[in-house]
Amino acid sequence: MPNAVLGPARSFRVLGALAGAALLVALGLLWLLGSALRGAPAPQPTITILVWHWPFATQPPELSSDTCARYGVVRCRLTTDRSLLASADAVVFHHRELQSRRARLPLAQRPRGQPWVWASMESPSHTRGLGRLRGIFNWVLSYRRDSDIFVPYGCLEPREGTAPPLPAKSGVAVWVVSNFQRRQRRAQLYQQLAPHLPVDVFGRASRQPLCADCLLPTVAQYLFYLSFENSQHRDYITEKFWQNALAAGTLPVVLGPPRATYEAFAPPDAFVHVDDFGSARELAAFLTSMNESHYRRYFAWRERLQVRLIGDWRERFCAICTRYPHLPRGQVYQDLEGWFQA
Repeated sequence: MPNAVLGPARSFRVLGALAGAALLVALGLLWLLGSALRGAPAPQPTITILVWHWPFATQPPELSSDTCARYGVVRCRLTTDRSLLASADAVVFHHRELQSRRARLPLAQRPRGQPWVWASMESPSHTRGLGRLRGIFNWVLSYRRDSDIFVPYGCLEPREGTAPPLPAKSGVAVWVVSNFQRRQRRAQLYQQLAPHLPVDVFGRASRQPLCADCLLPTVAQYLFYLSFENSQHRDYITEKFWQNALAAGTLPVVLGPPRATYEAFAPPDAFVHVDDFGSARELAAFLTSMNESHYRRYFAWRERLQVRLIGDWRERFCAICTRYPHLPRGQVYQDLEGWFQA
């Protein structure tokens, strides 16, 4: 009889022990799962950049959901939908439209703490109206290396594959210019060079404009391209250097910021700088006396590097997302004009 009574009790104790063990195992698994979840990085939210007005356009381009992904920037959305002002992570304003007053700042509707980005790829000589923008913008997007969002006109990146041969040359020097003003240093230097160096001039200024598809094939036929900037300012190196010369396969003769600035972007033997010569006549003599082997040394960089042009505003604006996590919150440009003119 005692054994009959104790049998069921012992069974209950065994079942209880098994249930307790199962509970402990379940709790352990839940703890491990929780630890794994806590250790896994949280998914990053998509950053929305509102472009208040598209640069130099009455209608913006199509902005699909994968626009920035095409430029290697993920979780980044560009939009021109102004109804999203209250929810956008940042709003970018292009200066030319502010300067011409084609667009106005929505100051009264600005959400508290929302970062605003001032964008311009023009030089200070061609930028007006900055004085009325004091204490408004948090970040700057420009070609200046000290910008919050630094976007050059171009860059050199490692080459993939074999470098193409240099184009055949039939001319000496070429210059493409649309806005010719005698007071500009580039115009004065050209006039000093012309008596000593054969220079063919294209563009609206010479009434010989080149179509978009004609530019590079035309320039490529010349030994030298006059990469003369319309004004000399810090870091101001435009498509005249990157596209019209390096990408075309001709040797740029540069007038712009100092040599040290160009060397921050390209090898020192990838260009000829006008500041290295005491006069235009000395520069012309150097260029015309160059033999083929000397000339080809200026293109040694092409074996390992290639030009990447950064001219699309979509790519420029997507760069805001790349920098967004690292940009200072609470920063305000109290004197944007003073900063840009420095």
